[in-house]
Amino acid sequence: MNRNIFDDFLSRKTLFLNKEILRHDHLPQILPHRDSEIESIAFNLVEALNGQIPSNMTLYGVTGAGKTAVTKFVCNQLEAKGREKNRPVRSIMVNCRQIDTQYRVLSHLGNSLREEHEIDEIPFTGWPTDRVFGELVRRMDLNGGVYIIVLDEIDHLVRKAGDDLLYNLTSLNASLKSARTCVIGISNDLKFTDFLDPRVRSRLGQLDIVFNPYDAGQLQDILRQRSEGSLKDEILDDGVIALCAALAAQEHGDARCALDLLRVSTEKAEQNGDDTVTQRHVRMAQHQIERDQMIPVISSLPSQQKLVLAAVLLNEKNGLRNIQTGEVYDVYQQACRYIGHNALTQRRVSGLISNLDMLGLITARTISKGRYGRSKQINSCIPNNVNAQEIMIESESEMEEVFIRPYRHQSRL
Repeated sequence: MNRNIFDDFLSRKTLFLNKEILRHDHLPQILPHRDSEIESIAFNLVEALNGQIPSNMTLYGVTGAGKTAVTKFVCNQLEAKGREKNRPVRSIMVNCRQIDTQYRVLSHLGNSLREEHEIDEIPFTGWPTDRVFGELVRRMDLNGGVYIIVLDEIDHLVRKAGDDLLYNLTSLNASLKSARTCVIGISNDLKFTDFLDPRVRSRLGQLDIVFNPYDAGQLQDILRQRSEGSLKDEILDDGVIALCAALAAQEHGDARCALDLLRVSTEKAEQNGDDTVTQRHVRMAQHQIERDQMIPVISSLPSQQKLVLAAVLLNEKNGLRNIQTGEVYDVYQQACRYIGHNALTQRRVSGLISNLDMLGLITARTISKGRYGRSKQINSCIPNNVNAQEIMIESESEMEEVFIRPYRHQSRL
């Protein structure tokens, strides 16, 4: 009988007790260093237990600052206390990066309230929006109580679909008779409200809470707490948690990054058959994570953004650093001609440069040049172990022509 390829893996000793504890979506019973944020949210939402309408809230902070985890934690506690006091309170969380149109958000909310005896769901598409909204109101009133609607990554929804949904949701209480609702928006972008209608901005931003990034010491506390139930005793070498925390602190204090580093480091040690996790495993994990994150981002770029990124890389290949927008645009135009693409205006390309900066592929720092105005200093920040040129060619074969052709570069004074 042929041996199954998984037999060897199943027979290996594991360094994990429960790997799920190191996942992003695991919600621990204690959230270190977020007491003040928990208290601020809870102080507002306690109104729901009194049958009152809590203020709408917007939570701001960088990725991995604990916004979603804290919100889930508080809402779970709120629902538990509501059941204890026989006060119906329900929270509904919507990931606006996955559910990113007004219709889909409203249908998701409505279907979340569907009773077991109700057969018909709100369809994925096909109904007029006002009918979906009316059905949501009907189901809320039918159940009664207070509803906490949490819109995670709300800035993505606003950029894609505008603020009509937020206007409707923040006006929902005017249509409800026996139910009440409040909206919590979670955003990585402190400036996303600049895109909102002033009426929506004032309704949504009744209470703003900013989550500061974790520092290295706080990240160490988080990792120690998570490692207790997830990893076997005494498998972590000295300095492993400190290194994971330090590397994540450099990435804007991202707790998710720290957890990923610890988990992947342990996987690397396990894969190598080692009994302990060392700093070498952390470095290996760092390189793997960087590569795994960069490849899909680069390969999925639209053609025009690939051409702009290629222009940055070609300038750097020519020995330039702190590249100016004009230098990028000059090479970009030549690249467009080589593959028969219409070149965008320099203003549009400047916007694409900002997008690449937001994606973490380049840094574009705006500097003042006095009476000559302002300019951007552009540099690639793609790790050395990621071959951006190869990734772009694999995803779009015509990019090979871009990289093999000669270019005329601007001369600097």
